[in-house]
Amino acid sequence: MSPRRSAAEARHTRERIVERSVALASVEGLDGLTIGRLAADLGLSKSGLLGHFGTKQALQLAALERAAVIFSEEVWRPAAGAAPGLARLRAVCEAWVSYLERGVFPGGCLFVSATFEYDGRGGPVRELLRRQFRAWERRLTAEVHAAVARGELPVGTAAAQLVFELNGVMMSLNHALQLHADPAAPGRARRAAGRLLGGEPLPGTRGRVPRGRTPRPGAHPAGAPGAGGGGAGAGDGAGRPQSAARPPSKLA
Repeated sequence: MSPRRSAAEARHTRERIVERSVALASVEGLDGLTIGRLAADLGLSKSGLLGHFGTKQALQLAALERAAVIFSEEVWRPAAGAAPGLARLRAVCEAWVSYLERGVFPGGCLFVSATFEYDGRGGPVRELLRRQFRAWERRLTAEVHAAVARGELPVGTAAAQLVFELNGVMMSLNHALQLHADPAAPGRARRAAGRLLGGEPLPGTRGRVPRGRTPRPGAHPAGAPGAGGGGAGAGDGAGRPQSAARPPSKLA
């Protein structure tokens, strides 16, 4: 086997591990990631899996980094082509609702569940989560300022307060979908976000696909068909829509 092929196969295996880790962590938490479970799911040896990361914490950090890329692709990319300011804020919020409504991750938003796990702890996982949330808040805040500068939101709009409330709407939506499976929750979130942005409810233009009907490659919950083996395309991002606007590689 050539060194080039060997390196490519190692990258592919690592991507499979990370992709499966993201899906599993959304259901069972970052602490639920175990080397034995992942090795069994993916048909790898424990030593082979450990060779890619070394420690469980390194795997958790890699899962969060990958989840940030997926979040940006799902929530930022659809809005990146909209005009800065209010149009982009509304597009971001619609994509955000859709991301939660479609069940991109089988257990709901990984960042919400990881926050509940780690908000009272110290260490690198919590610090990465803090950086990721702050980066996303800065991005939203910049769009609020752009909307004010363009006269689309009132002068004196408190950007930090508006971003806080938008985050609250989306966290409430995640809760309503995951705990209550409430089919009315996405509509409520669209109305709430639209009201915060001074206008009509969000349009729902991305469609209201029932939760779990369009899972990401490799993102099967535990016990679901295809949960093991990391089938073809797992971790390579195949099937996600392409856009002329290149999404950020992280939440930042």
